[in-house]
Amino acid sequence: RIMRPDDANIAGNVHGGTILKMIEEAGAIISTRHCNSQAGEPCVAALARVERTDFLSPMCIGEVANVSAEITYTSRHSVEVQVNVMSENILTGAKKVTNKATLWYVPLSLKNVNKVLEVPPIQYERKEQEDEGKKRYEEQKLDRLETKQRNGDVILPVINPEPHTVGYSQSSLIHLVGPSDCTLLGFVHGGVTMKLMDEVAGIVAARHCKTNIVTASVDAINFHEKIKKGCVITVSGRMTFTSNKSMEIEVFVDADPFVDEPRERYRAVSAFFTYVSLSKEGKPLPVPQLLTETEDEKRRFEEGKGRYLQTKAKRQAQMQQAAQQ
Repeated sequence: RIMRPDDANIAGNVHGGTILKMIEEAGAIISTRHCNSQAGEPCVAALARVERTDFLSPMCIGEVANVSAEITYTSRHSVEVQVNVMSENILTGAKKVTNKATLWYVPLSLKNVNKVLEVPPIQYERKEQEDEGKKRYEEQKLDRLETKQRNGDVILPVINPEPHTVGYSQSSLIHLVGPSDCTLLGFVHGGVTMKLMDEVAGIVAARHCKTNIVTASVDAINFHEKIKKGCVITVSGRMTFTSNKSMEIEVFVDADPFVDEPRERYRAVSAFFTYVSLSKEGKPLPVPQLLTETEDEKRRFEEGKGRYLQTKAKRQAQMQQAAQQ
């Protein structure tokens, strides 16, 4: 679809959350279609996880976004979907890849939303494709478990925080889940949640550096539990790490059942977003160093630094491999 002015961020490019939402919609369509391709109980595919997603180049208002999705692996109860996003300048015909993403879905019965159905298998061209897919499946399964175990953190308000501290830029957004946010099963679309998360992360980044900011990448997004229509969700973000030119922001989504639900608040989604600071000309700017005050903030900073260095090393290895080819 064509990118309209209401898709823009304050810098004038397409909002990162809008692109994430389009990616999830494409994944939901293809995985739901596949899971209903054989006779059996009707179902809707629910988003369980999004692997790391890099924003390779900005998309501009007036360009056409082409989103394509392909199923690359199926386990007994989950579907792996690869999604590519390409922008097209319809005046010049120029095209460029802006995003690549990997998403995992599980099929939920329309009759019983707590029942996970079996996934029809796909045919692989080579045995190696199935083996590689199984390896990715096991890795994401382990990572989801580890993330859930460390998900007890909460973000508390800070009185009179100093500039460039964690408390100074941390932000929260409260949203009542309505029918337009939900799937046929009455649970929030994964894309809606990701867009809200990107908005909060963007506010944190802008508060920290006071400049134009854009989403550079999103680390794995884990959907731990479903969010039902009528819940009040609190999307909270805080700065965890800064390098010279990037900021890592941790984002939580907590759901508070609001209508006819005795259940207490629970952690539904978590992820790390990376932003960069840009000048008015769109060139990268130095990022103010994050000032850590507590032991927990220092620990999270070191953990973020480890993720940053790991990603940097992986990117350099990919560039060297591409150069050799």
